[in-house]
Amino acid sequence: MNHVALLERAVAYTLGCLRTATPAALARPTPCHDWTLRELLEHLIDSLTALREAAEDGHVPLTPTTDPPQDPITATRDQARRLLGAWTTQNGREITIGGCPLTTDIVARAGALEVAVHGWDIARACGDPRPLPQALADELYPLALLLISDADRPQRFAAPVEPHTPADRLLAYLGRR
Repeated sequence: MNHVALLERAVAYTLGCLRTATPAALARPTPCHDWTLRELLEHLIDSLTALREAAEDGHVPLTPTTDPPQDPITATRDQARRLLGAWTTQNGREITIGGCPLTTDIVARAGALEVAVHGWDIARACGDPRPLPQALADELYPLALLLISDADRPQRFAAPVEPHTPADRLLAYLGRR
């Protein structure tokens, strides 16, 4: 169940990053190309919802089923907490996403990557220099190499950049400065 622990650590980091988010910050730009903080949070809510559905139902449709919330900060917190509850009771069954079968391990790990990196994006949009925890980044980096290829660039991810320090290699690989 270490994949659940990894997801828990990613969610805990992101919840910490959300502490600095305010309604006044929702129009700020994020490291995600052309996204405001509001748009990033709406995307993250969709991701958290899909991950929760994967744990609870064992399948995830490819289209979001929720409308944008009035308060995306609170909605993100709520979905993150619900996600953790769902994964702690997930029984290890196979998950299908868009009809493709995947293991619970890969879904939880991919979710951890998504949640942690967007937590960092939230922090940067809010002017919070909170770093991605090194142990978390080190564990997510090999997964990023596996899941993100040149075919994902430049649409989903920017081109990799040179890391300033070894600690920055995950974020640099994802095109974040």
